[in-house]
Amino acid sequence: MLKYLTLIFVCQLVGELFIGSFGLPIPGPVAGLLALLLFLVIRGHVPAELAEVTDGLQRHMQLLYVPAATGVMVYLGLLASHLVAFSLSILVSTIVGIGVTGVVLQLLLKGRRDG
Repeated sequence: MLKYLTLIFVCQLVGELFIGSFGLPIPGPVAGLLALLLFLVIRGHVPAELAEVTDGLQRHMQLLYVPAATGVMVYLGLLASHLVAFSLSILVSTIVGIGVTGVVLQLLLKGRRDG
């Protein structure tokens, strides 16, 4: 179990180093998740121990939002002064996200029906 928890942290570190080295505009943990995905694709399956570790992390995921919520409270004045811009960006990104999800779902379902 410790081996796979370490793997998750190593993938995050690899992502941080990769993004830091090339100055790409995506978060390091996202690149780390892609590295983990690549590892799993090469391996061909998700090991049971890794699934157990990730299930444990997901059970306590709400604790990971505490620092973000604290940050929102610290910058509440800034958020209030740009309320319209923040609201529009949240609305547009939500609509785009739902739209992209719908298009991807349609493409996947079309491929399943054709195949």
